[in-house]
Amino acid sequence: MFCYQCEQTAKGEACIKAGVCGKQADVAALQDLLTYALTGLSLVAVEARKVGIVDHDIDHFICGSLFATLTNVNFDPERFTTLLQQCVQYRDALLIKVKGAGGNVTFAHDSVRFKPAETTDKLAAQGEKVGLKSYPAVSEDVLSLKHIALFGMRGIAAYADHAQILGKEDTAVYALMQEALAQLANENMTLDEGINLVLKCGEINLRAMELLDAAHTGAYGHPVPTKVPLGSKKGKAILVSGHDLKDLEELLKQTAGKGIYVYTHGEMLPSHGYPGLKRYKHLYGHYGTAWQNQAKEFGEFPGAILMTTNCIQRPQSSYMPNIFTSGQVGWPGLGHIANLDFTAVIKRALALPGFAADTDGGSVTVGFGRNAILSVADKIIEAVKNKNIRHFFLVAGCDGAKPGRNYYTKFVELIPKDCVVLTLACGKFRFFDKDLGDIGGIPRLLDVGQCNDAYSAIQVAVALSKAFGVGVNELPLSMVLSWYEQKAVAILLTLLALGIKNIRLGPSLPAFTTPNVLDFLAKKFDLKPITTPEADLKAILG
Repeated sequence: MFCYQCEQTAKGEACIKAGVCGKQADVAALQDLLTYALTGLSLVAVEARKVGIVDHDIDHFICGSLFATLTNVNFDPERFTTLLQQCVQYRDALLIKVKGAGGNVTFAHDSVRFKPAETTDKLAAQGEKVGLKSYPAVSEDVLSLKHIALFGMRGIAAYADHAQILGKEDTAVYALMQEALAQLANENMTLDEGINLVLKCGEINLRAMELLDAAHTGAYGHPVPTKVPLGSKKGKAILVSGHDLKDLEELLKQTAGKGIYVYTHGEMLPSHGYPGLKRYKHLYGHYGTAWQNQAKEFGEFPGAILMTTNCIQRPQSSYMPNIFTSGQVGWPGLGHIANLDFTAVIKRALALPGFAADTDGGSVTVGFGRNAILSVADKIIEAVKNKNIRHFFLVAGCDGAKPGRNYYTKFVELIPKDCVVLTLACGKFRFFDKDLGDIGGIPRLLDVGQCNDAYSAIQVAVALSKAFGVGVNELPLSMVLSWYEQKAVAILLTLLALGIKNIRLGPSLPAFTTPNVLDFLAKKFDLKPITTPEADLKAILG
């Protein structure tokens, strides 16, 4: 086993026996093998496009399979066995079509000829031979860039998969995904080609986030500022964690009139701001704080739990019967929901006690998407010109349990009162319930939404830069980001592709970047690691 795709990786280097996340060595090997098989399928798919063959089933399969390898999404060996078999079937059928169309079917890379073993153990043994270190590269720096591209594509796959579910997709996203996977087999990739590839991934992720934004707002309307209770309501309960708004919508439809209150957890908090979802009156509030308390929160929740994307910590056996997964998510021992039929979840919720009484846990306000923020752009511009607002901070990213993440809490607490904080993604749970007050009626803490709503934040920055007649890098705006897994990698690549500079990144720098790659990023984009809240604020504000 060798895995270092997330920030919590062992010793800041790599997990080599078992994942800190709970991923076992056999699952890691199966994920590596699936990536290898997808490389072979992608090599053929790239050639197929050259002769006018585009198979949308294959596009969706590659996207969904990449998503399944994201940190903490799918740890079920049986699911990977099925995906591997499907991958080879798609590849071999596509080879026949390409040959019939006069295309190239001769490939140097063995992934095009890979045959999966018959048992899970033997598949894992195959996977051990094709892990991250096996990728051909002329130098460690090029290998690093291949890994950055792969991890970025895994994040992009998550966004593209969510968008496709809601009917929004672009073949250009799938084509780039396949081209990037095919490049993993390129023995002669140069350093410049590797850099161009990762920046191209950033460009495509912007498109993927744009598609998901259109999917969400098209289906549920643009978010509006909404106060969300943090307490509980007496009665039966279901907790929904993850990102998939379609799953939440279908669950709300199926629980209507059944006496069940639906609560959000983690990155589902922003769902309360969408008009098309908040109309369901039994979508009550938000339960839980930062994800490092997830095990405790899940264990104490008196209802059923549905996980629609990443499960951050391995569920404890004592409450596993209460947890269900959906979509690409899969964990051994958990019930999996297929075809959006939540009957099993509802049945479990009705059998559990639910909350015995109402509780008041305060509230937070969500729904500050780009429409909401730009609707008061004139007030923001006036406040900046009058020096009532000195600076904007985007303090955002994904969260984790590793020591050092309290930096973001302290950083926000120390930000002067003439500054505004924009936030998004699960990193906000370090400070999301703090009352920072307002500046002339403009809240000092603006929750833009989920991690993919970085698209909204970018659009706000672009609009303000036009209003002030300066480039985005000249705005009184600083980005202080946390990263945990591959969606954050994809977003960082997007910001770099847009030419955004002076980003501060923490709590540590990725283990998959070599010193030379880091030096390049530091020199070209002024990308820098966080230090201390006090020192960083002083450096930013003077």
